[in-house]
Amino acid sequence: MPKIKTKPPKLKTCKTAAKRFESTGTGKIRRGNTGMNHLKMKKSKSAKRRLTMKSGVTNGEKRVIRRMVPGL
Repeated sequence: MPKIKTKPPKLKTCKTAAKRFESTGTGKIRRGNTGMNHLKMKKSKSAKRRLTMKSGVTNGEKRVIRRMVPGL
């Protein structure tokens, strides 16, 4: 009897993670910062500007995120 080749199951993308993270050209993963939804009056202008920029992700988190978003 010939051996039947089976395809591995497709990896499902976690859509909430796909919306939250982005990949750079060098392969690093970036995320948005917290703290910009409310209570902005007490934050300085520079703090608000710093919070709008994207941050990097640590190596431990990177492994988990790549598992949730395979195409990232």
